[in-house]
Amino acid sequence: MTIEQLRTMHQARPFHAFDIHLPDGRALAVEHPEQLMQSSSGRTIAVARPDDTIEIVDLLLVVSLKPRANGAARRHRPRQ
Repeated sequence: MTIEQLRTMHQARPFHAFDIHLPDGRALAVEHPEQLMQSSSGRTIAVARPDDTIEIVDLLLVVSLKPRANGAARRHRPRQ
């Protein structure tokens, strides 16, 4: 995986959520662009997790990037 491929997904406008797949079978969800940070060298990335931890990953270990399916449509409540 190259930093350019990751930047393309990360900087897409409008942003689309995606998963970062690792060789151990894990997938790190990036549901918002602010969840992902790239080092200045482009060698490592940091992904903020829902439990408020940060996963630091060597980009050379990223197997693939996969766009996430859109969630179900939001139901709007009628105004009262």
